[in-house]
Amino acid sequence: MDIIDKLSEIFKEFPGIGERQAKRFVYFLMSRNPAYSENLSILITELKKEVGQCKECFRFFIIKKNSKDKICEICANANTDSSTLMIVEKDSDLESVKKSRVYHGKYFILGGLVPIVEKTTKSRIRIEELKQKISSAKNLKEIILAFSLSPQGDHTDSYVREQLKATAEKSSIKISSLGKGLSTGTELEYSDNDTLKNALKNRQ
Repeated sequence: MDIIDKLSEIFKEFPGIGERQAKRFVYFLMSRNPAYSENLSILITELKKEVGQCKECFRFFIIKKNSKDKICEICANANTDSSTLMIVEKDSDLESVKKSRVYHGKYFILGGLVPIVEKTTKSRIRIEELKQKISSAKNLKEIILAFSLSPQGDHTDSYVREQLKATAEKSSIKISSLGKGLSTGTELEYSDNDTLKNALKNRQ
């Protein structure tokens, strides 16, 4: 396997990238001047140095210089509504909801969706960490499940509900899901502000 194929294989691991697109990326890099590739390499290296993962919600965030705090600005903000917790699949979903400015509570990134046929679910998502977070929450009144409207998203919704049922009932915490507003097959990441607003308003 030559260098072009090796780099293509790496690009194929990116979400939604197939073999043709991966090769296109490689040839694009080869068409640019050396400074472009060098700058890209530096930025990728710096990314790992300057970005941390929040120990509360598992979101990736830019760590401020000279800061040893491993909590992101959303979790650390005293004005964040701690009575609601929105559970999303990935960072890009959180960013979409955050940009819409229709939700002001806390988040938890599950780390993926639950495959419909899967025997090792607990190793694929952060369900144990989620249970622990909810058990230790003080003012939590509602958990909002915000997954893509797809068979896998629906399955994840059902799985998480079942896993949290006992803890939620014990603490009188409501579990809701995004309502009408999202079309079937819609990725939360690509939803516009009005769609997210309606989905939150009609949650049930």
